Amino acid sequence: MANYFSIGLVFITLASGLIWLADALLWAPKRKEKMALAKASNSANLDDETLQKIAPEPYLVDTAKQIFPVIAFVLVLRSFLYEPFQIPSGSMMPTLLVGDFILVEKFTYGLKDPVARNKFIEVGEPERGDIVVFKYPEDPNIDFIKRVVGLPGDTVVYKNKQVFIKPACDVTTTPECPQLKPVELTFEQRGEFFQDLVPLERFTEKLGEVSHEILRNPAVPPHPQMYYQQPGTAADEFLVPEGQYLVLGDNRDNSRDSRYWGFVPDENLVGKAVAIWISFEFDREPSSWVPGWVPTGVRFSRIGGIH
Repeated sequence: MANYFSIGLVFITLASGLIWLADALLWAPKRKEKMALAKASNSANLDDETLQKIAPEPYLVDTAKQIFPVIAFVLVLRSFLYEPFQIPSGSMMPTLLVGDFILVEKFTYGLKDPVARNKFIEVGEPERGDIVVFKYPEDPNIDFIKRVVGLPGDTVVYKNKQVFIKPACDVTTTPECPQLKPVELTFEQRGEFFQDLVPLERFTEKLGEVSHEILRNPAVPPHPQMYYQQPGTAADEFLVPEGQYLVLGDNRDNSRDSRYWGFVPDENLVGKAVAIWISFEFDREPSSWVPGWVPTGVRFSRIGGIH
């Protein structure tokens, strides 16, 4: 759906811009010539309003002139700078909550054209710990948001709800490559968040230089037999291919992520989540005219940068 919107935005921008250009080059000079002849053939001084009636500007041209600057600005903003997204699920709790509206920085990982999404300028690459929005590999029409855990060439193991990482290393140039090590994890508290009436455990996890919080459900056992099975690796082991990334949700037992469907190719990346610009509290209220979740208030304390 998002790609269809981008295509429509590009089409409207091009159409309105071409109409404006055609008017400036072809039709406007003829209108001016017609008004000049009318003014010269009439001894009385004709005011501007009368002249406009003699050679009126077509409605289509007037509309194109009004919408082109606005549409072009929106196209550049959301295609190359920032785009708003809504958090639809609890897979990134406690970092991001349902009802958070975030800004995604589009240029962080390179500039892509808004239609075919081909990268034409390299800017940077995802770093471990980044929160990224990407096109879901199994259905590119859906946008997902997760945290980058594994970089190209890394070996990542998710065992007993603990992340282990062996960073990428070229044995031909580095005599002593780092070994597989657990990601630093510190227990914080239990009971602040609930899932199916079960109090969740909150931890602080440190990925490189990035510290963030995750949730674990003690009632949900690990299911390595359900994980994405990569040829040549164990059930809970992943070797991240070149040009791809392994991503996990912060709500580890309530997230469909790389553990279940594999890796995110670089071309699927949309951008980096950088800020919460508004956050609404939602409650489920049965109603004949407003089904599902409805906003009940604004969480002003959540507005700002994402940590």
